Amino acid sequence: MSSLTHPVDEPAVDRARERLPDAATAAEVTSVLTLIADPTRMRLLFALDAADELCVGDLALALEVSEDAASYGLRMLRTAGLVRRRREGRKAFYRLAEGFPEPLRQHCLLRLGEMSTHVEEDLS
Repeated sequence: MSSLTHPVDEPAVDRARERLPDAATAAEVTSVLTLIADPTRMRLLFALDAADELCVGDLALALEVSEDAASYGLRMLRTAGLVRRRREGRKAFYRLAEGFPEPLRQHCLLRLGEMSTHVEEDLS
């Protein structure tokens, strides 16, 4: 029985290796993507993008979730450095962190969702 070997495209493999993030960077990116994979947290980001700054109660109303759910999502996003909090008396107002990537807000997340719906079509 003869063993067939896979023909290696060395230049393509080298290009792929050059563009790969190191393991630590990949873990950081995966961590953030996992964090925003939650529907409430993703919607919080979109709401803050649209309104610039909102308190927990207003965010809960906009998302039609409990204040506890909005508060928990905001705490997770703030811990990750994706949103900032400003206190005014007893109220806390939230906004996207400085430098939050515009393409992520306006296009990337929704486009990724659209792409995933086309997977089933490709498989048939």
